Amino acid sequence: MSEQSERTHNWAGNVVFSPARTRHPASLDELQRIVAGARSVRVLGTGHSFNRIADTDGDLVVLDRLEPQVQIDADAGTATVSAGLRLADLASRLHAAGYALTALPSLPHISLAGACATGTHGSGDGNQGLAALVRGMRFVTPGGDVVELKRGESPDFDGAVVGLGAVGAVTQLTVAVVPTFDVAQFVHEGVALSELIGRFEEVFSAGYSVSAFTDWRGDVAVWVKLRAEEARTSRPAADWLGGRPATHAAHPIPGMSAENCTEQLGVPGPWHERLPHFRPGFTPSSGEELQSEFFVPRRHAADALSAVRELGPLIAPVVQISEVRTVAADDLWLSPAYHRDSVTIHFTWIADRAAVEPALAAVERALLPLGARPHWGKVFLSGPKAALATYEKADDFRALLERRDPEGKFRNAFVRNLFPAG
Repeated sequence: MSEQSERTHNWAGNVVFSPARTRHPASLDELQRIVAGARSVRVLGTGHSFNRIADTDGDLVVLDRLEPQVQIDADAGTATVSAGLRLADLASRLHAAGYALTALPSLPHISLAGACATGTHGSGDGNQGLAALVRGMRFVTPGGDVVELKRGESPDFDGAVVGLGAVGAVTQLTVAVVPTFDVAQFVHEGVALSELIGRFEEVFSAGYSVSAFTDWRGDVAVWVKLRAEEARTSRPAADWLGGRPATHAAHPIPGMSAENCTEQLGVPGPWHERLPHFRPGFTPSSGEELQSEFFVPRRHAADALSAVRELGPLIAPVVQISEVRTVAADDLWLSPAYHRDSVTIHFTWIADRAAVEPALAAVERALLPLGARPHWGKVFLSGPKAALATYEKADDFRALLERRDPEGKFRNAFVRNLFPAG
């Protein structure tokens, strides 16, 4: 076991953690001993959150030295996976065995457990967030015991999956898998923002996974990802939405090299090499940024997009790019898509919080009245607490924490602010 006192920062560098100790257990037994003996503890994944959700003044545990495992149960249609495994590594192993996940987020650099704990998602009218794929989870309790929860069998399951790292130290997740498939990716440029808003349903039903990129002052680029068999007959027409098909590979942020991005121009390839926007071996997005994201009920899509468009002059100087996606509803208590199909509006800001805050405040004032739920791992001002009333199971989650961790060992300031002890 490695025990260090070190300053650790998140992926973007905007959050510096100062735990009492940083631990790197090499086995489950060591992890159990660490948790049992800790005053307070948090588990850090790949550090891709942009706020202090993973912070602690106690023990910060990193699971990078536990043996990565992927065990496939073909009869059940599941894979049991080491929680700290990066999505890129998981995806390549699944594909090699003939299997796939139904969705992946924009970048495959993040860990499975971190993605599930924060409600991270990909895109697609029929695709739920990653946490909705979970069928079972195994975690270390505050006392150091190992407990397993299963979907449909454990009453706490729906509350624990998007658990903000507060239920326990997750060591394994069992996720649903499907037979592997190929995807072809097309980029359609020069689409007017008014076309995106006015033809929203048409845009987002055009592919297996669809993303629209805009800076809120110019044209929109629509990235359409089709299953390979559909791409042969269903690719967008050349004049679709009044735009034009891209003739060269593109990056979501104009002016940046497309070398970092997954292959486009309709060339088919494995699901895990097309559904993310970025290649795992390269820096995703711009690398120098802050991020915010809001899940808005899909029925309010036009109102939400129109409201943000009105803020374009305020947003454009401090945003690198904004991405619009769709996510299907699920049953997980703290999922931002709980019981409602959603449109998500994501902002990749410049790496200057003071400059960003006026625009972000205006976005929150516009979207929170529409029922927007912030992504748990992003930057906000009024933040998740302002949207907590939209979570019907918030009180049930608070009760779950009291049952599972009555002393609050896994609760840090971020979680206590949202769910204070009763």
